[in-house]
Amino acid sequence: MPSIEINKEKCIRCGLCISDCLTSCIGFDNENFPEMKDENHCISCQHCMTICPTGALSFNQKNPEDSEPVNYYDILSLIKSRRSIRQYKEEEISEEMFGKLEAMLPFIPTGCNSHSLHFTIVKTKSAMDIIRNKVNELLLKTLSYKALSPIVDKFSKYKEAFEKGEDVIFRGAPHMVVVSSSIKAPCALEDPIIALSYLELYAQHLGLGTCWCGFAEMCLKFFPELSEMLEIPSGYKPVYVMLLGVPAVKYQRTPQPEPFKITEIKEIRETHSCFFCKAKRLFTNWIR
Repeated sequence: MPSIEINKEKCIRCGLCISDCLTSCIGFDNENFPEMKDENHCISCQHCMTICPTGALSFNQKNPEDSEPVNYYDILSLIKSRRSIRQYKEEEISEEMFGKLEAMLPFIPTGCNSHSLHFTIVKTKSAMDIIRNKVNELLLKTLSYKALSPIVDKFSKYKEAFEKGEDVIFRGAPHMVVVSSSIKAPCALEDPIIALSYLELYAQHLGLGTCWCGFAEMCLKFFPELSEMLEIPSGYKPVYVMLLGVPAVKYQRTPQPEPFKITEIKEIRETHSCFFCKAKRLFTNWIR
């Protein structure tokens, strides 16, 4: 089970690890030191360890001194230190900064070199506030319909927060980017994800924060009026959403993620798959 260990000599009890915990698994103990309150919902993102300004928190026996310091000017360090930002400053991004982001977009690789992506960039906090309020209104209305179980099940645990007007979906971000694909594009689902991956790293290089927002993406698909508000062209499908803004938090070090499985092929061996094995593989390949 996920666990944290606190060096009480280093801990300044600032609460950054608690406020930045996505699933609210960490809280103060009776001495105002952080402690794990709910390991069952911890997603092991290591935000708590990477944000600690004094390196007082270890996660699952991973020690902060074994992490690398953040360096936004080295591409490998940039990749390693990338974090999803869920706390933003109120200030808006300057037009000069937006200009830099937009000037990068034409260089994003796309399938068959199809430049048919459409980017909707919400550039003002006032516009974002209108979207926030509209989404809250739509979700509260939808959560009252039991027949719409896909949405109801996904958002029911947040209903009380929606009723209080809390910004559960957009996390206070002053901006967002929606990437849409032409339904005729050869790689309509892949291209927007590639585009946001490039945008995310360049934004971090510029000192900006981003967050892949699956909840917002789901809302766009269920509520067509949002696509109209965002002026997504007819014949285009919104594929994904990225929140954007100036971070209100600063991460001090890289995480220490578990490695992915890697198969290294140096020679090809002969295989003899049975019909059942081939059928199972075919099903796996197309299940999603």
